[in-house]
Amino acid sequence: MNFTKMHGIGNDYVYVNGFVEHVADPAALAVKLADRHFGIGGDGLILILPSDRADVRMRMFNADGTESEMCGNGVRCVAKYSFDHGLTKNNPMTIETGRGVLALALDVVDAKVQTVTVDMGEPILALDDIPVKQGALGRNAAIKKRGEYEYELAIEKYGAGTIATFVSMGNPHAVFFVSDVAAVALEQVGPAVEHYVAFPKRINAHWANMNNKNELTMRTWERGSGITLACGTGACAVVVAAVLTGRSERQVLCHLPGGDLSIDWRESDNHIYMTGPATEVFTGTITL
Repeated sequence: MNFTKMHGIGNDYVYVNGFVEHVADPAALAVKLADRHFGIGGDGLILILPSDRADVRMRMFNADGTESEMCGNGVRCVAKYSFDHGLTKNNPMTIETGRGVLALALDVVDAKVQTVTVDMGEPILALDDIPVKQGALGRNAAIKKRGEYEYELAIEKYGAGTIATFVSMGNPHAVFFVSDVAAVALEQVGPAVEHYVAFPKRINAHWANMNNKNELTMRTWERGSGITLACGTGACAVVVAAVLTGRSERQVLCHLPGGDLSIDWRESDNHIYMTGPATEVFTGTITL
C-alpha cells in the first residue's frame, strides 16, 4: 500500500489515497501505522476518498483506532494532497467530513499549496450537542455551573485548573484557561479529562493562557491520540471560549507547540476561519 506522511504544524498523520488504494479495516490499520516505533508513526490515519457531495471526502482515525468527526490540521493536508496530486484543481475546494462539507481557500505558490484557510462553520455550544451530560449537572454532580459558559470539574487539579468552557467544532472540546500552560502536567490531567464521566464520547482537552487580547498560547491532549503538537479544531474552540468569557477579540494568533494558526471568528456569519500551513514530509510503500 502506498502512503504519504503529512503534518499541519506538527499534527502528523499517515494519508492514504482512497481513489487508488482499498483499506478494508481502517481502525486496525490506524493503530498499526501510527505506532512510532513499529509503524510509520503519527497521530493517526487519514483516508482521502471520493465523494458525491464534495471534491473529496476525508475520514480520520486516531492513533488508538477510534474514528473522529473532524481534524482541522488534517483537513488542510487533505486539501494540499488533493490539489498537489491532481485529485482536484478546484480552488476554493470542498471536502466532505464528519462535520459536513467544508470550503477551503488555497494559497498556491509554484503549483503547490502552501497555506489553507478553512471555513470551519459555526461553533456548537449546546451541552447536549457537544455532548456533555446534562445529568452530570447539579450541586453534588461531576460538573457545576460557574458562569454563563463556564463549569467546574471535580477533578484533581494537577496544577491545571478546573474551570472549563465546552465547545464543539463537530468534535467535542473542553477549554481551560491557566496562567502558565507549560506548568500543566498533561500526561496526568489529559487522560483524566478525556475520560471524565460527564463526556459520553470522551473529549479533546486544551489548556491556554492569553498573551494579550489577540494572542494566546495553548497545549492539547487529543481524544484517542494523547499529547499532540497541534489541534486545529482545538485552536478554534479555544478562541471561541476566550471570546465567550471576555478574554479575547475575535481575531487571534494561536501559538501551539508545533507552530501557529490564525483564527477568525467572524460576526458577519458566525463562522470560524482557520488559516495555517500544510506540509508533505515523504511518500512510501508499506507491506501489510
